[in-house]
Amino acid sequence: MSIRASVLFLSALLGLVSTGIVRGSVDDATELVRRTTDRMLTTLEARRAEVERNPALIYGMIERDVAPHFDFERITQGAVGQSWRSATEAQRRALVNAFKQVLIRTYARSLMSYAGETIHYLPVKPGNRPSTVTVSTEIRGTGATPIPVDYRMLSSGGAWKVYDVVISNASLVGNYRSGFNEEVRRNGIDGLIAKLEEMNRRGSSE
Repeated sequence: MSIRASVLFLSALLGLVSTGIVRGSVDDATELVRRTTDRMLTTLEARRAEVERNPALIYGMIERDVAPHFDFERITQGAVGQSWRSATEAQRRALVNAFKQVLIRTYARSLMSYAGETIHYLPVKPGNRPSTVTVSTEIRGTGATPIPVDYRMLSSGGAWKVYDVVISNASLVGNYRSGFNEEVRRNGIDGLIAKLEEMNRRGSSE
């Protein structure tokens, strides 16, 4: 699975733009995700013309409504893999900041291409580790095969945060890891940081 598949991943994020999934029943968690998703899509449609005139507006919306509910450090650490251990604190901060912006920019493009797909919510499942759950959904479009999307979430500081997303059995973290490892082998950690920063300057996702 190529890094280009991150566009699909970020489209799937439409299913998890919540204000935080709290401890409680499975039904409560699922209903919270559903309500917040509906609210965001309604807002997007209401402001679509405005955003199309000034695309930068959508970045602020994502920073405010989406980014706080993702553990970007954990996601970046997983994508970088073993090389994370040898990175300095400054390099780690640079990696997280740059990778976060790559994901936000890719999400923005996906969000603007939303064309009425529906999100079907499946039962929440316990995770493989303590304090984790998997929120399972399906993205359904007219005449298209449903796309299964699993959000792996960790309870952190009393709130749930996403640390990986699995689409059709393909992990976001695993998807990026091979490309990141290859870049580190060729050009080191600083080379990977430079590549991510260049992707952001170009507005690219690969």
